[in-house]
Amino acid sequence: MSPETLVPQHPTAAESTPFDSDSFNQAVMSTYGRFPIALERGAGCRVWDTQGREYLDFVAGIATCTLGHAHPAMVEAVTRQMQKLHHVSNLYYIPEQGALAKWIVEHSCADRVFFCNSGAEANEGAIKLARKYAHTVLDIEHPIILTAHASFHGRTLATITATGQPKYQKNFDPLVPGFYYVPYNDISAIETAISELDEGDYRVAAVMLEPLQGEGGVRPGDIEYFQKLRKICDETGVLLIFDEVQVGMGRSGKLWGYEYLGVEPDIFTSAKGLGGGVPIGALMSKKFCDVFQPGDHASTFGGNPFVCAIALTVCEFLEKERILENVQARGEQLRAGLRAIASQYPQQITDVRGWGLINGMELNADIPLTASDIVNAAINQGVLLVPAGPKVVRFVPPLIVTEAEVNQALQAVAQAMASLV
Repeated sequence: MSPETLVPQHPTAAESTPFDSDSFNQAVMSTYGRFPIALERGAGCRVWDTQGREYLDFVAGIATCTLGHAHPAMVEAVTRQMQKLHHVSNLYYIPEQGALAKWIVEHSCADRVFFCNSGAEANEGAIKLARKYAHTVLDIEHPIILTAHASFHGRTLATITATGQPKYQKNFDPLVPGFYYVPYNDISAIETAISELDEGDYRVAAVMLEPLQGEGGVRPGDIEYFQKLRKICDETGVLLIFDEVQVGMGRSGKLWGYEYLGVEPDIFTSAKGLGGGVPIGALMSKKFCDVFQPGDHASTFGGNPFVCAIALTVCEFLEKERILENVQARGEQLRAGLRAIASQYPQQITDVRGWGLINGMELNADIPLTASDIVNAAINQGVLLVPAGPKVVRFVPPLIVTEAEVNQALQAVAQAMASLV
């Protein structure tokens, strides 16, 4: 592939596709509060709606489109693999799956990989793996998994139970037993929980945390906290599980979020950016806690030739094109620009934080201005953003975003704030 083809080219303008939101809403379950935009094509960090209007995409499918839209490397991989073999059962060896697993093992602390379709499934697998380890190795009859307040781990019944936010659990009870919540970045809460929950047949078997909380407001993990936590887990035999669904695969500026914290998890998960927008999830573990046997866990579509070939293309592109350097530089540029805007609106903006290209701008809790207000105002300026809770605006562009595109997004945020304040 020649260098000039590495950057996606803007597509030729096409005729607008008629779109009827009323018929859409009649046929599709109303599980999303959608913004009034129908997107139909994209290239790089830009997308176009059915009216032909162009937007700079700082949502990236919610931290998923690693290489943006219609990237030539992905287009080539999709075409090549679809013409070759797209799906077979895991009853057979799948070379593309083995190659992707080998890449992950060589570029992480993992020894083994299980592939599925989403972050929720990967986290569900981590919960199952931790429970089997607790029963078969730690001899715990009723294992407990500690998770954090304001966390987010998925939408399956077990993962919304693991999610420490009641709003996601409302009306879905009875929830899955075996979870207990502690404050994030509070090591004394971990120590107290491990001590107090050790009673009879009940015992803490694992701690499951995000290195940086995404849906919980883009809140980075404290390095000292995680290093102390790793020591506690080593001393007690408690498994340390990291949910890297949102921060993994380069979004933090490092390949994995745990590298930011200077510790290695026993089990960790990935999805979103791993496939660059093609549905794939992965559960990774160290050898000592890989207790799954044939029949314990499975996924019909997980790790098929199609998704693994594309994910491997994304992984190799990140490495060969040194995309992490761009993530670090553009992240610093974005945070500096957001802090300059915050200095102009000290009554409205209280914090700017994040790693690499996952960043949040927090609003004053005591004023009526919300994250959705800013997102809607930014849409009017031609930039797509996404909330991370009611008071945090999240910035998660594709990892190939340019300096000029970051400046455009910053200008849009400044104009949005000016229109609202």
